[in-house]
Amino acid sequence: MIKLSRNILLIFVALASAAVQAQESDETTFESARQAVENMRVGWNLGNTFDSNSGDTLNMWIEHWTSRTPADYEKAWGQVPTVPSLFKMFKEAGFNAIRVPVTWYPHLEAKFHFSTSSNSIWYPSKDPLGTQINKVWMKRIHQVVDYIISQDMYCILNVHHDTGAANTAWLIADEDIYAQQRERFEAIWTQIAEEFKDYDEHLLFEGYNEMLDIKRSWCFASFASEKRYDAAMAKSAYNAINSYAQSFVNAVRATGGNNAQRNLVVCTYGACDGNGNWNSHLQDPLKQMKLPEDPAEGHLIFEVHSYPDITNLSSAKSTVNTTISNLKSNLIRKGAPLIFGEWGISAGGDNRQNHVDFVKFFAQRCKANGIGLFYWMGLSDGEHRSVPEFNEPDLVQSMMEGYYGEGGYVGISNLKETDRTQPAHSRMSDFSEYYDLSGHRLARPHRGLIIQGGRKILIH
Repeated sequence: MIKLSRNILLIFVALASAAVQAQESDETTFESARQAVENMRVGWNLGNTFDSNSGDTLNMWIEHWTSRTPADYEKAWGQVPTVPSLFKMFKEAGFNAIRVPVTWYPHLEAKFHFSTSSNSIWYPSKDPLGTQINKVWMKRIHQVVDYIISQDMYCILNVHHDTGAANTAWLIADEDIYAQQRERFEAIWTQIAEEFKDYDEHLLFEGYNEMLDIKRSWCFASFASEKRYDAAMAKSAYNAINSYAQSFVNAVRATGGNNAQRNLVVCTYGACDGNGNWNSHLQDPLKQMKLPEDPAEGHLIFEVHSYPDITNLSSAKSTVNTTISNLKSNLIRKGAPLIFGEWGISAGGDNRQNHVDFVKFFAQRCKANGIGLFYWMGLSDGEHRSVPEFNEPDLVQSMMEGYYGEGGYVGISNLKETDRTQPAHSRMSDFSEYYDLSGHRLARPHRGLIIQGGRKILIH
């Protein structure tokens, strides 16, 4: 009897050890945030597409003058409905990641029923947003995420013009407003996270875009106040940003599954990068940003945006170097890697050669400093996306030369194959078995995939 008990005990110990090993294996399945930033390499924003919105409570023109289908919103700001071949083109050109900006508030529970045929005013207090995301909208977002993932690319999905300077923005960097909106914000992220909880490391979430204070201040919190700085307002704004970031992490992690270790992205106040030396508070968004507490160690990424004036190219290059130095000192040192989730130019683009030279330099500096870069929107714009084709091929080539070297992406001969795509443990070509969600084996599917336990599972 004693011998049998010991055997049973040994079995239990072995099972417990195996369970711990399995748990440890699961926890290391996803690459770290730093690995993800390195592997995403050069990225692009699918801008002015799913982020479109009316942007004015006094003139909700999309809601008034369209049928409010996903295609209506995709086309509202001058783009065309997104097609899979667009991402194939970007992949073949050397891009390995796509950021998908999404504005969610028009697709919640507000009815947008206007009082007259000519009136397009929305009163949020009488027609509230609610918390539930429209299923048709979510289905279309899901479809486009699958377009990207099926190209073996990374995708960053975010909450976009729910923030910003427009009076439709409901996510404001203010402690009182955070308290009012916390439940809705967390509910939205819970729904998004549940929708995609089984996706692998190629999908990242970004909590919010360019969130501003109650005065809609750019550059740093309270800059738009009467005296150009208000300490109490600024403190409230920075505290709120950190609270939103923590709520985002908490909401996603609570859904479990692959979301327990998914790489998550948080922006500074206004996504400000600290550019410039004309005011002593310009570095405050970097200094005041905290790394959220996270049970998944090493799976958070910081994000800023950068749009310098390149009229004087030499000065612009110097600004980039100074900005990166400040970002390393005041943000990256807090324990997370960084991406420029948006970058481009604010002025000086009329000199085409300056523009071409600048994008090459910017890509070089980001590569050298381990910073991810996602160009804002251009490169393929409007009807060019439906062909698809690049309408700025000179910028594409220059960007690739800046990141990959003078030969560009096609000319690389000294990179290992795993450097061209993903690490070996996550590359889709490493697995030959495909299953549906019921476990039935399939021929190689053509839509979005997830990897679980060494198997690829088709996303329905």
